[in-house]
Amino acid sequence: MMAKFGTILLAAGVSTRMGAENKLLLPYRDVPMILHMVNTYRAATNNKVCVITGYEAAQIESVLEDTDAVTVFSAKHKNGHKSSVTLGLQYAKNDEALFIGLGDQPLVTVADLHFLMSGHHESGGIKISVPVQGEARRNPIIIPSNLREKILKDPKGRGCKKFTRTHLEHVHHDPTIRPSFFHRRRHATGLCNA
Repeated sequence: MMAKFGTILLAAGVSTRMGAENKLLLPYRDVPMILHMVNTYRAATNNKVCVITGYEAAQIESVLEDTDAVTVFSAKHKNGHKSSVTLGLQYAKNDEALFIGLGDQPLVTVADLHFLMSGHHESGGIKISVPVQGEARRNPIIIPSNLREKILKDPKGRGCKKFTRTHLEHVHHDPTIRPSFFHRRRHATGLCNA
């Protein structure tokens, strides 16, 4: 039986490369980007999405108020993704495999996420699934429930990036040529650059 999948969507960043505009609030397919991302993960997993907020949290929460997404504020959001990932792992249900996704990957589709879910299941479902193209590692990744506490207690520093690079025995690389995993900040109207 395939594992139940939850989602931790990272949406706490300051968005400095966009200047005064928060890229997550810019329109993509007629809705704010972060709402599009929540809808995509919700459709793929048939499960609620947890959104880690920080910068302009009130605006993000307002955009999502008519969804069943759960928002969790990261007081340490200026410290980067590591604190947001930690908060998400602490919040998540223990019996779920977890997508750790980025709020600014609007090209990722439901089919792309199903591709990763199938690969994770076929690999045994006990390692962190990371999409790769050649040597390039991209997002989203999937963390199985059995490794959540190990990541949180890692003495070398919490966070998926460091953990997946120092504990290769716990990583399953999922080769793919799907372009959506390798693009961020791209916007349909050209406001966001790849």
